[in-house]
Amino acid sequence: MENQPIFSVSEAMAVVNQTLEYAFPFIQVEGEVANFKVGSGKWVFFDLKDSEASLRCFMPAWNLRTAVEDGMRVAVVAKPRLSKYGFSLNIEAIKPVGEGDIKKSFELLKKKLTAEGLFAPERKRPLPDLPSRIGVISSVEAAGYKDFIKIIGARFGVSEITVADTAVQGDSAPDQIMAAIAAFNESADPPEVIVILRGGGSRDDLLAFDDEPLVRAIAGSRVPTLVGVGHEIDVTLADLAADVRASTPSNAAEILLPDKREIIKSLSHKLEQSQVKLENNLQRKIDEIVQNLAEMRLKTEHSLVRAENLFGSLDLALEQLNPARILQRGYALVRRESGEILRAAPTVGEKLQIETKNSTFRVKTVDILS
Repeated sequence: MENQPIFSVSEAMAVVNQTLEYAFPFIQVEGEVANFKVGSGKWVFFDLKDSEASLRCFMPAWNLRTAVEDGMRVAVVAKPRLSKYGFSLNIEAIKPVGEGDIKKSFELLKKKLTAEGLFAPERKRPLPDLPSRIGVISSVEAAGYKDFIKIIGARFGVSEITVADTAVQGDSAPDQIMAAIAAFNESADPPEVIVILRGGGSRDDLLAFDDEPLVRAIAGSRVPTLVGVGHEIDVTLADLAADVRASTPSNAAEILLPDKREIIKSLSHKLEQSQVKLENNLQRKIDEIVQNLAEMRLKTEHSLVRAENLFGSLDLALEQLNPARILQRGYALVRRESGEILRAAPTVGEKLQIETKNSTFRVKTVDILS
């Protein structure tokens, strides 16, 4: 003991921290949260305890990615440190453990984000019809992704699909997915829709999709989002933040693109309906034309009858005015020598032509009586 070095308090603290950093750069600890509080919106303080001991913990508020309250059981990843305030854990990550505490964290964060309007129906956008460019965020090795691609190909299969291969489980998953969302949004030629996929798993496996920054990134995407995570009964906060939620990755493919067989069937049905409608319209037009022609024929016949009656009356009138008829009644028609009908008194010595019913003779004016 005589050869042991003598340290000042600060030197001893530095040696202990150096030893801890070398031996245990990070440790994972499970325990119950107590005395949870947020100071000035910047730092989070709480105690992590069990039945026999308690550890002081603190972390930057921005690093708190899930909702926590006193009484919850959590697992933390932390750097053990000794400071002038004593021994504590500098928290790098925190997540609830156990079904009850996971659900409690979910409900706390859901309540907070709902109050902010993040899940409001009025902020949801419709997905494009038959998108030509689709951005997919998933693990390309996951069964859910493979199901999605298979169904997309079987349904319409004409879209250009760009895939961002990310983790979909574990502590790194939220940051990787957020980076992919940002990359798609900032692209010079962004996709028309972003699809985020993960197959089924336990509730603990889906914790990445309850990550607050990720949920906010999905809600803030300028490209419409479709989230298909887990099974039909699984609902994550990412589902609630998306513009459209799919119950499974397969359902996401069904929502995104129509089945080409259904389109062909629908088009055939519409074609049949159009053909029947066209035939009905054509028949109706033909019937109208036939009816109009019949009406025109009837009107023409009536017009012809009226014309015949009129012509008969005119013919009778002309017949009555016919000079020959007049002559038959004992009158004579007097013409000048030129053939012009005499309409005024002739001159003495003028030669005239007199036409009667039975004969025509020439005379010479001898005298004019009056």
